[in-house]
Amino acid sequence: MTDFALWSENLRKVYMSKGAPPTEALAGVSIEVRRGERVALLGRNGAGKTTFLKIASTLLRPTSGRIQVFGFDVDQTPEKARPYIAVVPQEGKPFFHLTPREQVYTYLRARGLGRETAKTRTEEALQKMGLTEFANRLSITLSGGQRQRAMVATVIATEAPLLFLDEPTIGMDPFARRSVWESMRALTRKGSTILLTTHYLDEAEALSDRLYIIERGQVLVSGTADDLKRSVGGTVKVLLPEGAARVESFRTFGSCVTDGEALTIIVEPERLGELMDLAVRSKLMATVGPVTLEEAFLRVVGRSIDVD
Repeated sequence: MTDFALWSENLRKVYMSKGAPPTEALAGVSIEVRRGERVALLGRNGAGKTTFLKIASTLLRPTSGRIQVFGFDVDQTPEKARPYIAVVPQEGKPFFHLTPREQVYTYLRARGLGRETAKTRTEEALQKMGLTEFANRLSITLSGGQRQRAMVATVIATEAPLLFLDEPTIGMDPFARRSVWESMRALTRKGSTILLTTHYLDEAEALSDRLYIIERGQVLVSGTADDLKRSVGGTVKVLLPEGAARVESFRTFGSCVTDGEALTIIVEPERLGELMDLAVRSKLMATVGPVTLEEAFLRVVGRSIDVD
């Protein structure tokens, strides 16, 4: 059997709408996810992440290209791929007339798990997601964050070979987010594979063995978070909140990225003093810190991940 849990080659998706020009959501995406990996698709809203996951999880047909799950062609034989997959859709909602306990248990039974196994996994998943206290409340009475935790609990309880999580922690508080992260790590230790889409840079860095940065339906770069940070060209970042207008004065120091009125410069430590002297003479406020994944994203995409 193939080493890849998920594999795609030149995957394209074009949406056609009467009276409007075609919209290309995916423009030739090639991705490889090995068994047991946690891989993140990182990109701004509208970059194509959700479209890719919908195709990979057999919910949407591609316009062209190839995609396989554990060696099975997702487009041609979706019925063979589906048993390997479980999905947390973006902002998915549990059935309002069910409690979280009923939601998880019913889903596991529908997937063919026995009663005792389904009961055990249901309770474990509810506990991991901090939902035990709310397990018997109707989902319609839960907050948005609690409903999202119920959706994640439903999917992690499957322990499916391949999990698709589309913005799984959206609307969650920091403690709930970290519970999801730890559950995902535990699943891959058991042998599951996870493909995660997110626009949270800290989430991508904390969880992914590798990541792909996607913009306008194309993969711009891939690698580990450390690989991408090293590619920026320096180890220190200097932020000048009002420095964009003076960008030409700072280009000799290293990579410069403007974001509104702000200017971020990636510089090697030996040139930091010289750069700070120029900032002082220019009467610009400056902050200094280590290079982060955000700087790598800015360099690759040319704009912040939060800019639509």
